[in-house]
Amino acid sequence: MSSKPRILVARAIFPEVLDYLSRHFEVESNQSDTAWSPEQLIEKLQGKVGVLSTGGERISAALLAACPQLRICANMAVGFNNFDVDAMTVAGVQGTNAPDVLTETTADFGFALLMATARRVTESEHYLRAGHWKRWSYDMFCGSDIHGSTLGIIGMGRIGQAIARRGALGFGMQVIYHNRSRLDPATEAACGARYVDKTTLLQTADHVLLVVPYSAASHHTIGAAELAQMKPTATLINIARGGIVDDAALAVALREQRIAAAGLDVFEGEPNVHPELLTVPNVVLTPHIASATLRTRRAMAQLAADNLVDFLLQGRPRTPINTPRLVARSA
Repeated sequence: MSSKPRILVARAIFPEVLDYLSRHFEVESNQSDTAWSPEQLIEKLQGKVGVLSTGGERISAALLAACPQLRICANMAVGFNNFDVDAMTVAGVQGTNAPDVLTETTADFGFALLMATARRVTESEHYLRAGHWKRWSYDMFCGSDIHGSTLGIIGMGRIGQAIARRGALGFGMQVIYHNRSRLDPATEAACGARYVDKTTLLQTADHVLLVVPYSAASHHTIGAAELAQMKPTATLINIARGGIVDDAALAVALREQRIAAAGLDVFEGEPNVHPELLTVPNVVLTPHIASATLRTRRAMAQLAADNLVDFLLQGRPRTPINTPRLVARSA
């Protein structure tokens, strides 16, 4: 019988990362990418000391109680709202995430989604593919400018700052931001960004871009009341997490043209999408792909794997998100 620690890889990952893990651990993998129920995940975790997870695997207090040998959950994502961090800390389970390696790629995509939304790229492509384009007209699919406009960013962490730099330095945008805490003056200057309160941002920005982490406090950061404060010509972009935006309220605002357009990479209850969002033309929808380049996804998987190796073999994870209590977990 192998003396290596036993771990679970909950979703399909790059074969080379799986090979790397197999050199250190006895690995049960899910290369078929089967969707497991919470009960199946608990069953798979029996006897495992670690799991490489993605945002789809909920690590709850009930799961932790049912998996007494579990010592680390390594998320292949920068977000970790699938973790009950408090319960993990009490249970003595380490949590890790994958920051930094996806910052620039995600910022690229945020800007791509902003531009596609503002310039009505998806809407016009559908028009062309349907065979409706017969002649040119002066106002056909006129959108809104990016250059020289005002970009409002809610959430000014690593990704928010990278987007701000692209806007200010690349497109000459006036960048304003709102965050739980104001950045230091040097960081603001490097980003070309100015701090404002949330109401001012919503009322002023031509484009509102969301990069705030999901939590109970940030749930429905943008709802009907906030949408009503935005300009009717404004666009809204969400690359943060589902639940930051009230998708039902957004669908109404788009249909009634209270705002011009929206671009969404994340959704409440994903992979399900609110059905009304699928019927309005002025929205660009993408399936949670902001970090989806091969280089970045490999780096995310490798960092999650490195966290497992470093913690289980050396006791020091690279990117911890909590400091678990020292409690005895079953051997």
